[in-house]
Amino acid sequence: MSIKNVRLEVMQAIEPQVDGFMKDFLMPIEKIWQPTDFLPDSQSDKFFDDVEQLRGEAKELGYDFWVTLVADTITEEALPTYESWLMDVEGIDQHSGKENGWSKWVRAWTAEENRHGDVLNKYLYLSGRVNMREIEITTQHLIADGFDIGTDRDPYKNFVYTSFQELATNISHKRVGKLAKQKGNTLLAKMCNIIAGDEMRHHLAYREFVKTIMGQDPDGMVLAFADMMKKKIVMPAHFLRESGESIGEAFEHFSSCAQRLGVYTAQDYVDILKKLNDYWDLGNLRGLSDQAEKARVYLMKLPERLQRISERMQFSQEQRAFKWVEANGML
Repeated sequence: MSIKNVRLEVMQAIEPQVDGFMKDFLMPIEKIWQPTDFLPDSQSDKFFDDVEQLRGEAKELGYDFWVTLVADTITEEALPTYESWLMDVEGIDQHSGKENGWSKWVRAWTAEENRHGDVLNKYLYLSGRVNMREIEITTQHLIADGFDIGTDRDPYKNFVYTSFQELATNISHKRVGKLAKQKGNTLLAKMCNIIAGDEMRHHLAYREFVKTIMGQDPDGMVLAFADMMKKKIVMPAHFLRESGESIGEAFEHFSSCAQRLGVYTAQDYVDILKKLNDYWDLGNLRGLSDQAEKARVYLMKLPERLQRISERMQFSQEQRAFKWVEANGML
């Protein structure tokens, strides 16, 4: 049987469990937070006073902070790309004529994620500290350019990617929230922290998908995991660019900002890999094929190797002027 057919069989075998995953890791729409819970109420007589307070608190945040928050927002707003990508994954069948658990998951996950870009975009607009038109241009570019995360339509690789990436976004949002709180911006801190909480729930779900598949097809899943780590897990906004730039140019500079602030670092990449290795219990996995066993050994040794590389890595300390943040004044 071909690899593709094995993947489809496993996805179909697990599909009845997806409703349970949705109950465990997603929240009912009526109970989950909405962007307006955190933003000034436009129907209130206090609206302009609340906006003025928001703008005042925003003045305490530095240049690299704004660049990072803008890039995080744009990443969240490119959600149409991520949903269309996942809907095309083998086994996530939205055309079978019946209600499919996997496609229900993708739609419900997308609905939760959609709130993140919504609340952050509105905050940026009200803050008056950024160039919203340039941000909107970058967002449109990112959606139009699409992305290639190296997973093809393989569900195993896609679930490895999302397990890794959801934890990375949890870390990033949580640290941005911490920086905002240190500057006395409690509103933005709350927003970032609650977004981080969503990302953690989603991470827990996707890592559970991988664990469940590991029980059905350990050889295939270990090989897929190793293949993804050999390619490296790219960020979903790795094609980020400002107006007039080539694809990916802005992302490199944004990454340096995130490193300088300690929002997301090479060390975090290593730590996430260690956590996934531990949760999926790769150290105790036995009975694999020769090829899968070689992949398992590679994965077990990889964190130490990446640790050595991360300790030697250099990133730019020079601030770069972004068109997104020129309205914030000076470097």
